[in-house]
Amino acid sequence: MIESNDGGANVSFNGGKSWSEQDQPTAQFYRVALDNDFPYHIYGAQQDNSTVRIASRTTDFGITKSDWFDVGGGESGWIAPSPKDSEIIYAGSYDGLITRYDHRTGQLRDVNPYPNNPMGWGAGDIKYRFQWNFPIVFSPHAPNTMYAGANVLFKSTNEGQSWEVISPDLTHNDKTRQGPSGGPLTKDNTSIEYYDTIFTVMESPAQAGTIWSGSDDGLVYVTRDSGKNWSNVSPSKDIMPEWIQINSLEASPFDPATAYVAATMYKYDDYKPYLYKTSDYGKSWRKITNGIPDGAFTRVVREDPNKRGLLYAGTETGMYVSFDDGANWQSMQLNLPVVPITDLAIHKREKELVAATQGRAFWIFDDLPMLHQVMDAGGFKAISDTKLFKPKEAYRMPGGGGFQLPATATIGKNPASGVVVYYSLKAKPTTDVVLEFFDGSGKSIRKFTGRLPRPAAGGGGFAATPAPAGEGEGFGGPPAPVSTDAGLNRFVWDMRYAEAVRFPGMILWAGETRGPKVVPGSYQVKLTVDGSTMTETFEVKADPRLTTTAAEYGKQLDLSLKIRDKLNETHNAIISIRDVKKQVDDLVKRVGGQSKPIADAGMALNKKLTEVEEALYQTKNQSSQDPLNFPIRLNNKLAALGGVVSQSETPPNEQSYAVYDELVAEINAQLSKLAQIMKTDVPAFNQMVRDQNIPAIVVKPQ
Repeated sequence: MIESNDGGANVSFNGGKSWSEQDQPTAQFYRVALDNDFPYHIYGAQQDNSTVRIASRTTDFGITKSDWFDVGGGESGWIAPSPKDSEIIYAGSYDGLITRYDHRTGQLRDVNPYPNNPMGWGAGDIKYRFQWNFPIVFSPHAPNTMYAGANVLFKSTNEGQSWEVISPDLTHNDKTRQGPSGGPLTKDNTSIEYYDTIFTVMESPAQAGTIWSGSDDGLVYVTRDSGKNWSNVSPSKDIMPEWIQINSLEASPFDPATAYVAATMYKYDDYKPYLYKTSDYGKSWRKITNGIPDGAFTRVVREDPNKRGLLYAGTETGMYVSFDDGANWQSMQLNLPVVPITDLAIHKREKELVAATQGRAFWIFDDLPMLHQVMDAGGFKAISDTKLFKPKEAYRMPGGGGFQLPATATIGKNPASGVVVYYSLKAKPTTDVVLEFFDGSGKSIRKFTGRLPRPAAGGGGFAATPAPAGEGEGFGGPPAPVSTDAGLNRFVWDMRYAEAVRFPGMILWAGETRGPKVVPGSYQVKLTVDGSTMTETFEVKADPRLTTTAAEYGKQLDLSLKIRDKLNETHNAIISIRDVKKQVDDLVKRVGGQSKPIADAGMALNKKLTEVEEALYQTKNQSSQDPLNFPIRLNNKLAALGGVVSQSETPPNEQSYAVYDELVAEINAQLSKLAQIMKTDVPAFNQMVRDQNIPAIVVKPQ
């Protein structure tokens, strides 16, 4: 049995004797707010549940319960973190409640602008009408200034210690629509039923003192002098229905005269979209809904603060995007479930779009620069051509996504851990697809190849599957293969140099063989396909919370590359030793008892090779736990040192340099022995077998 309610769903497999937790991602968020921390946090209030502050990304494998907490307020309210200190959070709830929560101390203070509890009273019987979901916002220009909307607009400049009214009644104030809700036996007056209220408010990011308000009874007001004078600038009745709910406002970040309105009429059984734009402070409006179907009624509209005229709309049935300032809209559903979008927020610094949904919690579209380029290229038709898109800047930091979470996972997904590269192919290519990464000086760092199917051995046709290619994304693993599919493709480079050479059966204890991370700086990616080459630059950024300098990052990379290169030399030597030993064994088996001198010489040669091999690698290791019994050798010690050096975003410590010098000296001594064996012992053995007309040992170049 499944029991559903407005907090989620509970499942029973035993006829109701016990029930599951509400552990599905079904949170219903009213609004969404963001702070400017790194990583930034997302805030919202859940229907019939708590408020939430949750991380947008973590340094772990995912976003878990430990990464969120309740910030006060209640199920219905707007949330406003302090622009000066995100540990101070203001959260609303019904009946005009506003709390000030200090996360450091746990102190929760009621800063309601008018703490005269109206529970049970109808809207017409109270002094101030605060809607169930009344707005609370900070000024983008004055971090001490906070606004709260009832039927009038309140303003506080001292953290809610006092409030002043800075507007007249900005609603119709129609007393016939302010009676008690319900009856005749039972009434339900909790303020969700209150009408003639300010439902949304926003101060222009482009001009201090220009404030827009929208009411749930169809009125839009604007002041250009911080509330001294207000003008009713509501769209005319010939383009916008009377009594419509102004659900959200968007004051353009580029032009103080421009604003957008998203309105809903579904409470009147009208499910059409209603979006409007003004470019003259509300003197005139035009409807901008072309491309959004009837039935997808609109709840929110936002303009990208990094790209003028790029608009996003949240509707009852999903997401839409406009590349031409609202003239035309296209679906932007991607992997987002078909779900009501109740609010949208854009993080300007990180260039990410966050959606609050009713039923599927928060979603983040984390690569808006990709859409900026699509807009510049004329819209989604751009991805029908062969094109390499400029990657968004990436942070060098632990954690990240890139692996498939199980269906039952109750954690949030992190963004990709690496540089995300988008490229589109006009058609199925006729050549391999190559992505190559270069440092700022143009030196190649890593190359990944997406291979086309090869002809089957022995005749015509093609192999059933393409050869696996490239390395790619993963939490601690290689990137996924480079795709050769027509259309838009995505590749994640893990920001690492090539890993150290490995050999079959190698078992290490805490040994790091992944390639070192690149240092923060400028890089290039080159796409080569069907004879064409395209190049784009991008940035890798340091975690801004750290104080590591460029020189210190450089020291870490320098030592890590030396360790990687010495591991390559060591492992290639082991590969060469094993190849020669196998040839000797095979030769001895072939000659059998026909030549005891050759057999004895082969055994002696292999003994010398084995002594070097066993000094370099613990050959007794057969399972991951064997190093507990058999002491690790030089390659493992060096690989473990690599892990020590690369573990954090810091320069190597002095003892790491000392151990590196010791290990390299010991490895070089063994490599010198090996070189001498290859120079003298192997040729001497070859001369012996040639005298017997037997094929000699071939030492392959490393």
